[in-house]
Amino acid sequence: MSLAVSSSCSPKKWINNCIRVFNSIICYIVFLIFDLLDAVLCVIYRYLDERIDGVASSCCCSKWERQKKMVMNDEDDGVSESLYERKNMFREIGLLQFGGKREEEDSYGKCGGRIVKSWSDCGCESCLSWVNGGGDDYKLHFVVKEPLIATGENCKGDPYENVIFLHGFMCSSSFWTQTVFPCFSENVNHNYRLIAIDLLGFGKSPKPRDCLYTLKDHVEMIEKSVVQPLQLGSFHLVAHSMGSVIALALAAKYPNCVKSITLVAPPYSSYEENDACLKALEKFAGKKLWPTLSAGSSFMSWYEHLGRTVCLIYCRNHRTWERILKFITRKRDLNFLITDMTRHTHQSAWKSMHNVICGGAKFMDSYLKILTKNGVRINVIQGDGDQVVPKECITKFKLKAPYAEINIIPNADHSTVLLGREKQFAQSLEHTWASC
Repeated sequence: MSLAVSSSCSPKKWINNCIRVFNSIICYIVFLIFDLLDAVLCVIYRYLDERIDGVASSCCCSKWERQKKMVMNDEDDGVSESLYERKNMFREIGLLQFGGKREEEDSYGKCGGRIVKSWSDCGCESCLSWVNGGGDDYKLHFVVKEPLIATGENCKGDPYENVIFLHGFMCSSSFWTQTVFPCFSENVNHNYRLIAIDLLGFGKSPKPRDCLYTLKDHVEMIEKSVVQPLQLGSFHLVAHSMGSVIALALAAKYPNCVKSITLVAPPYSSYEENDACLKALEKFAGKKLWPTLSAGSSFMSWYEHLGRTVCLIYCRNHRTWERILKFITRKRDLNFLITDMTRHTHQSAWKSMHNVICGGAKFMDSYLKILTKNGVRINVIQGDGDQVVPKECITKFKLKAPYAEINIIPNADHSTVLLGREKQFAQSLEHTWASC
């Protein structure tokens, strides 16, 4: 009988092995082509930038930029190694030179410099709000839902609670205001001030060209735009995906002010090696062709100039695409998920992806150590079908934060862990806040 089982399983195993080999070959060929295209586009964009803008903006595949980073060897600058050390076949064998030494950009892209935006960036009011704000005085856009009785205290004479919401990659404050905010109970509407932020480089917030979009940059802008102006002495934090990394960084800086932190599908990665950022890139955006979401993440995370081309076609012309979609759908207002996809620049998306999601791998454990030591309540919500953040990431998270509450949602992925179950999510937040 054992021989019969073995013979029946053998063909199936052989077929699976063949499929894996075939898939590996296809992936290798496709990403090899992408390597070549990205190398060629590097040369093309350098020429176009010099021709149109007057100076070529530095790119992360430039050998000079990589050497400068190595000489500086500043581990605390927040810049991810994945920006400069991504493998490209044609760069490694030297068939195509990825740019020479570029002109320094001390004033390039700033209001007092020669130009205020690149020819390939959108020039709408939202995308140029960093220019209109006057140099470095720009602040983040955020939405505040004040308590119904705005006197500074609730009916019991207690001060209001503050809650800061941070969205994920390529989203905006609408991710919260259009979904969860309407689902809160009267108790929350009377006793909590809800603050949803457009992170730096996304939504209606500024998208400066001279910014590295590191964790430090994001946290400082939240401080400058929200924490300090609103004089937040204490607050809860709620964040999704990439926003979870920024939330942990903000909470670790204000451990005595944070009353609770709720992380939805956090891209947690824990590596102690020097190549932590590269390993995080492989985990969250490894070179895959399936599923579609993973393929898109791979494409936009590994190929700087191919990603810039997508943004040139799609994001730079987002107003035109929105008008076309409104005409086709006969709708006055498009779904926020559609409009948020284009409300960023190539620089803000590219550098945030690497310097926050990948670069955060070096700091996550230290953040959790600070929060655990200070007794901050941590609640993690994860979908069991999440293909962006594997479930094993949450297992490792629990090891570093043993007192964190982990809630696994069945049949939910990276988005539907919240979308489609807004009422249940709002109720879980209310329970967390009340128990603090």
